Amino acid sequence: MTEALPAPGSTPRTRVKRIPEKAVTERDVAYAILDAGLVAHVAVVTDGQPYVVPVGYARCGDDIVFHGSSASRLFKTLAAGAPTCVTVTLLDGLVLARSLFESSMHYRTVMALGTCRELTGQEEIDALLDLSEHLMPGRMQDARQPAPQELKATTTLALPLDEISVKVGNRPPEDVPEDLVDPVYSRIWAGWVPITESYGEPVADELAAGIPVPDYVTRWRRA
Repeated sequence: MTEALPAPGSTPRTRVKRIPEKAVTERDVAYAILDAGLVAHVAVVTDGQPYVVPVGYARCGDDIVFHGSSASRLFKTLAAGAPTCVTVTLLDGLVLARSLFESSMHYRTVMALGTCRELTGQEEIDALLDLSEHLMPGRMQDARQPAPQELKATTTLALPLDEISVKVGNRPPEDVPEDLVDPVYSRIWAGWVPITESYGEPVADELAAGIPVPDYVTRWRRA
């Protein structure tokens, strides 16, 4: 039997200390956030210099997988076992309070800590196909599969989701009591503005002009 993974926020490094009421300890919530996102930010230190790079990613079971150039110094550092921090954030709205200090955002975010392992062989191919399916559902049935030389030029990494934290901000404005009764500030509009993402109309390149847009493309939607 596979040992259950620890709940989000259950280690000293991942326990939410600032505004702990925003912490979420359900792993299925973390996975739902990861499944809804497209871009992760990966942090690594190389030669004493910290870097953060954006990458497309996919959740494959209890791992996050992403890829980059095999010539990349950062990916070489990660593949060698350097510790990393990976975050995924979904922005859901802007919260407009009656003061700038109390104004904030609605968001869902996951932070994962650990070390990556490099994927090779069929495991790498499967991960790349999962990544394609996450970013472009249905596309891998049409597009050419990775060639050997392309795989050689690619480093594919998996970060286990063993140590994660989750925060969700979804509350209305929380103004200080003084502002709520102030004759000037109490008359200021407050609330929140939802933020949503959607796909635009597909644009064909010159060679594809006249070729029907695949049904799976027209069906793309964001969660």
